[in-house]
Amino acid sequence: MEEVLPEGKNFRLVDESELPEIIEFLANFLPDSIKFHQTLKTFVNDRVWDFHFYVTKNWPEQAVILHFPGMTRTPNNKLYESFSVFCPCDQLDNLELLETEDVLIDWSKPIYLNFTHAKIMGKIEDFYVNIGSMEKLYGDVYGQIEPQADEAQAQAVIAEQGEISQLKQEHAQMIHDLYPANQMECIEVFEKLIDKLPCFGVFSAQGELAAWMVQSYYGAMFSMQTRPEYRRKGYGMLLAKHLTNLVTERGYLPFVVIRPENDASKSLYAKLGFKKYFETVRAILRPYEESGDYQGGGGGGGGTENGALDGAGELNGDVELKGDQ
Repeated sequence: MEEVLPEGKNFRLVDESELPEIIEFLANFLPDSIKFHQTLKTFVNDRVWDFHFYVTKNWPEQAVILHFPGMTRTPNNKLYESFSVFCPCDQLDNLELLETEDVLIDWSKPIYLNFTHAKIMGKIEDFYVNIGSMEKLYGDVYGQIEPQADEAQAQAVIAEQGEISQLKQEHAQMIHDLYPANQMECIEVFEKLIDKLPCFGVFSAQGELAAWMVQSYYGAMFSMQTRPEYRRKGYGMLLAKHLTNLVTERGYLPFVVIRPENDASKSLYAKLGFKKYFETVRAILRPYEESGDYQGGGGGGGGTENGALDGAGELNGDVELKGDQ
């Protein structure tokens, strides 16, 4: 097992006893901090995955927080190959601590950043342009401002066209296989999500899983997918509303990440009272000395030229599924 470093040049490992106070601190910067805030909350409450959180050595005067790994699967399955970062948008100059962090972060190797606030990513790109290039995928973070009630219609859909229920372990393999960015997340995380968090599917009268949506380890509602033969039945709206209610009841802040061009998902969530918070970016950072044919974001080999960016990831909407697999 890879050694967990107690500190880097500019950051120190957080003791778990500190996490509740850090969650309170990050709440002061909502909605910009929502992804990191909800990751911490999910970690404390549900322990879906083992993350290691680091703050600056003079936190909170310089309020930069990291967690490793940033996703559950990277090409070499190394703890420090991927990270997530948050810094208040009015304190972005503190991100210079990332540029000089040469213990926790090896800038001479490819690095995988999951969805990160676009202003933070822009500041990272300012200094990374001297190190290498970035491959980027954009998504917009939407959160629920005003809950919308439509229980009667939802119940009618359930009674007429299918039954909604919590997913089971036996569904994890199929959901992972059909997850557009499964090269970024291992199947074990889907198994743990199903075991610990709201993960629901709509089942046909024949008992076949027709559509599904889950709450992620970082709090977002993601992986909404509907099989082609079951589309236009309202299952997406049904799942989104059901999961939104459950997430809220459990004390989480419901949010989703949507591709800018995905008008269908924007319309769906607008009906549920969601509004755009900010733009976010997923990126692969590649040093210039890396060979051009390096394949990122997969489980070692394979993949496409875009690596981990080739897929919708947690971006929402009915994804075209290629067969029942």
